[in-house]
Amino acid sequence: MDAIHLTEPGLVVVDITAADEETLQAAAEHHNRHWSTSGGPKTRRIPGEPGVTARLYADLRR
Repeated sequence: MDAIHLTEPGLVVVDITAADEETLQAAAEHHNRHWSTSGGPKTRRIPGEPGVTARLYADLRR
């Protein structure tokens, strides 16, 4: 995944890696309940690597 440079305090990029899609979605929903986020992340599989990954963006100021 590419590096992201954020210009304001309180904005974060969250990369989630999990064994399966169900666990990844549960982790994303947890973040969505606590912070203002970019919503449901798009799940990706990396060839040759176990598990799934996703990225979401969160605003911790809200």
